[in-house]
Amino acid sequence: MADKRDYYEVLGVSKSADDAEIKKAYRTLAKQYHPDMHPGDAEAEAKFKEIGEAYAVLSDPEKRQQYDRFGHAAFDPAAGGGGGFGGFSDFGGFSGFGDIFSSFFGGGGGSAMRNGPEDGEDILLRLTLTFEEAVFGCKKDITYNHIEACSVCRGTGAAAGTYPETCTTCHGTGQVTVQQQTPFGAIRSARPCSACGGKGKTIKEPCKECNGRAYVKVTRKKTVTIPEGIDNGERIRLTGEGDTGRRGGLPGDLYIEMRVKPHAFFQRDGRDLYCEIPVTFTEAALGAEIDVPLPDGTTVKYEIPEGTQTGTAFTLRGKGVKELRSSRHGNLIFTATVEVPKGLSPKQKELLSAFAESCGEKNNEKKTSFFKKIFK
Repeated sequence: MADKRDYYEVLGVSKSADDAEIKKAYRTLAKQYHPDMHPGDAEAEAKFKEIGEAYAVLSDPEKRQQYDRFGHAAFDPAAGGGGGFGGFSDFGGFSGFGDIFSSFFGGGGGSAMRNGPEDGEDILLRLTLTFEEAVFGCKKDITYNHIEACSVCRGTGAAAGTYPETCTTCHGTGQVTVQQQTPFGAIRSARPCSACGGKGKTIKEPCKECNGRAYVKVTRKKTVTIPEGIDNGERIRLTGEGDTGRRGGLPGDLYIEMRVKPHAFFQRDGRDLYCEIPVTFTEAALGAEIDVPLPDGTTVKYEIPEGTQTGTAFTLRGKGVKELRSSRHGNLIFTATVEVPKGLSPKQKELLSAFAESCGEKNNEKKTSFFKKIFK
């Protein structure tokens, strides 16, 4: 019993919780983890069983009192306890809790879902864009598969000229009533009708196109508009373009997630763009008007100041990427990279040496102060 969690912790209530709080907590958790909500999910089934065990004890004043005094040992025969539920073997297969769930939530459980409206599934499609397509927007042709009603039987599942018939076992309700003994006593509950699978209808002659399934997978082609400024990993949503709903349920949505290729020159961070622009030694020293490229292929003039150093960043406001659902743009930040001339001729070297000599320490303040700090 040592590996069992505290029952109050399982239900998420305090030890002073009253019956109403315990019941409310159980109803919420039972609905969340009911096996019909998670078919084939062993973890959900285990949690559902644990929730049921906790409620079976804490909802009974006598058993709750024993649990408060002795903990799990109160129901463990090996520990000398009463073994009130025989290790909760009565809950095997969740039959008892399925009935409890039905009594709490109006009967039917999973059968109500099989017989009622069912919304279509959402679809996720990943789309690759170039840098320019993402920045400026574009139109793209997409192809994807989705589920829709069979065009031959129009979603009935029955062959042409025939129709689904009301199930004679459940009389169209999709469920049958059974009585079962549980730790709470005899409980009447609704179960999915085995004759019609909880649908309330039976098909004698299935449609040959869909084999009676009523729905088929088809390939759909569509042209979509990609908004200006979308970024890598962002999605657009096309409402109602997912799988078709069943029995009057709403259709799902189509989500398109972007994969944006990197650019050879620009780097993007949100709505801002970054790049490096080489400038000549003379331009950096004297200052100059340089051309700064923009992502649309044009350039803009920018005046860099005299004495510009490598690594100096400059900002062109409003020249970045447009914000989604807004008229505002980010910034373009470029960093100057000073090119030091190479392969100088003897005459150029002579002139440059004379220039360096004429500058003295005044034009090399960083270098002068650097050595002064080291050799002070």
